[in-house]
Amino acid sequence: MKMITKTIAALAITALAGVAYAQTSHQGHGSMPMSGAMPMGNMDPAAMQKMMQDMMPSPNDPASTKDFKAADMKMMHNMHVPYTGNPDVDFRTHMIPHHQGAVEMAKVALKHTKDPETKRMAQKIIDDQEKEIAEMQDWLKKNGK
Repeated sequence: MKMITKTIAALAITALAGVAYAQTSHQGHGSMPMSGAMPMGNMDPAAMQKMMQDMMPSPNDPASTKDFKAADMKMMHNMHVPYTGNPDVDFRTHMIPHHQGAVEMAKVALKHTKDPETKRMAQKIIDDQEKEIAEMQDWLKKNGK
């Protein structure tokens, strides 16, 4: 289990570093950060390192935190999908792992929470996101992507 966690962590860190590098490499080439987007290329390296360290599981983390961190790292890794230049495809191929991450986080909540309202919300998220994932996958299949 430790090896899987370390592998997922390494992949997440690699994905984050790739995003930061890609953002940095496009600076000065006429590209502007999207409105409201975090300018990763301008992010303080110490802040990025802190963010990555915070994502890493710690032996002192409660079980729920370890599970949430694992779901976060898996989502970050799975969201590292190449862009095609087709906004219809890119939207879906990037939203699918995002929604899958929400499903995984909701499953962690169901496993660990005691609050009935949180359980209802988590189940609704699972139901809604799985439906939307299926719709996006169907669209991609129908449109030859």
